[in-house]
Amino acid sequence: MSSRPLPAPDSGADSDSGTGTGTGTGTSAPRSPDATRRSDRSRRAILDAALELVGEVGYNKLTIEAIAARAGVGKQTIYRWWPSKAAVLLDASVALAGDAQTEGAWTGFPDTGDLAADLKYVLRATVDEFADERYAAPARALTAAGATDPELGARFTEQLLEPQLALYEARLRSACEAGQLPPDTDLRLTVEMLLGPLTYRWLLRTAPLSHAYADALVDAVLGGAGAGWDKS
Repeated sequence: MSSRPLPAPDSGADSDSGTGTGTGTGTSAPRSPDATRRSDRSRRAILDAALELVGEVGYNKLTIEAIAARAGVGKQTIYRWWPSKAAVLLDASVALAGDAQTEGAWTGFPDTGDLAADLKYVLRATVDEFADERYAAPARALTAAGATDPELGARFTEQLLEPQLALYEARLRSACEAGQLPPDTDLRLTVEMLLGPLTYRWLLRTAPLSHAYADALVDAVLGGAGAGWDKS
């Protein structure tokens, strides 16, 4: 599945103002560098506006019209690139994750040789991220929207969740190779045992999230994964 925004019917609107004219031929002339830069600026303004607004008003009150007004574009500009507010928010979240990597917030899953310490480090960072509304508000909204929109849910999983789960699996795989976990450890199951309870507590607000809880999860899961394993 493509990581690009889902296609929407072409309204013939100009990519910046939303009020241009179409040729009716189904093709468009190549954009000049200036037009491309304007288009990129408009797209980023839309993504930033979606993230700001979902944090301010919540997903239910978020509208394409409000996003367009905040971004300073016509709403038809948004509909040229995205079919719904959920699709805008998904791409905004992908862009936010990319920004975090660029800014150095994420430098890769640590591999210090101490599996428990590495997992605790990352889970603690996840707890901190869940407490940051820049990340929490769109993540909650996309989780809810994806539950009733299978296509959106699949894109959410593919573009945001799977890359993160793969990092956990890679770290656990190296632990198996180093003899720190049984060689037949079910990597995906172990990852879900780590992240499932954390996500459940966060989504349903059953109890506060804390670093201590993240540490306890790691100890419990690794204890179960290695229970009864005879390294000899």
